[in-house]
Amino acid sequence: MAFLTIFLNVMMPVFGIVVIGYFLGNRLKLQAGTLTKTAYYILVPCFIYEAISNAEIPVQDALKLFCFVVISQLVIALIAGAYARLLGRSREVIAAFVIVAIAGNVGNYGIAVIIFRLGEAATASASIFYVIMSITIFIGSVGIAGWARGGSRGMLRGLLKTPAIWAAGLGLLASGNDLVLPIMMARLIGLLAQAMIPIMLLSLGLQLLEQKQLRFSADLLSASCFRLLIAPLIAAAIAVPFGLGAIDHASGILQFGMPTAVVATIIAKEHDIDPTFIISAVVFTVLASLITLPLIMLVV
Repeated sequence: MAFLTIFLNVMMPVFGIVVIGYFLGNRLKLQAGTLTKTAYYILVPCFIYEAISNAEIPVQDALKLFCFVVISQLVIALIAGAYARLLGRSREVIAAFVIVAIAGNVGNYGIAVIIFRLGEAATASASIFYVIMSITIFIGSVGIAGWARGGSRGMLRGLLKTPAIWAAGLGLLASGNDLVLPIMMARLIGLLAQAMIPIMLLSLGLQLLEQKQLRFSADLLSASCFRLLIAPLIAAAIAVPFGLGAIDHASGILQFGMPTAVVATIIAKEHDIDPTFIISAVVFTVLASLITLPLIMLVV
């Protein structure tokens, strides 16, 4: 009964918007790129700034969350890579395993699910996890892709061009110095922030619609298990010595259980790291998360 309640009241409102984007995309002639860029460059930075600037999180706690995420992502990447290597896979496949395992959809999907499950009080926690994990996802994914191809260029430039990171920095600056924006600017940012979740969920549906090539295999199932099941288990174990608060703990574990993000496909295409494998993992993990996430919610 608890599983059904979580499925209907937490997962379906989120997934329902994804489905709307998927089925109405062609009919309304919507393009994922337009919505994604709007969210990436405008809505996400506003959401991040709004959440962090209004949060009352001590620097020590923020540092604790940062260390927790970095260590967890590193362990997940090492174990996923070692597993693929034990199977005798090529560098390209090892890199694909690691990207699928660490690149969780912690933004549009993760933040919405966490807020529905834990309430508005979890907005700041989910947002901070989103920023930290986005940085580790980008660095880790581009780094392993570069390793597979003999080197990576533009990693630092890509980080510096990420609007969410700048917004997070400004949000921390505003929070630490009690900066108060003019009413007009504060309301403008607030309205744009409120639009982020539905727009990004619609864009996820459109992105899934545009993924034409899918290939399912035993390797795909293994990599997906790392993303949906093993990653949150590793994070739960690593969280113990950090002594995270109840909301931070639940929010963090849930973020580590999110399906593979579409950004993984962008990195895969850019570096030619088996894009079809990673695209298939995105589709499979999004669907499988309808079962795995409610199960995780029952225990966190």
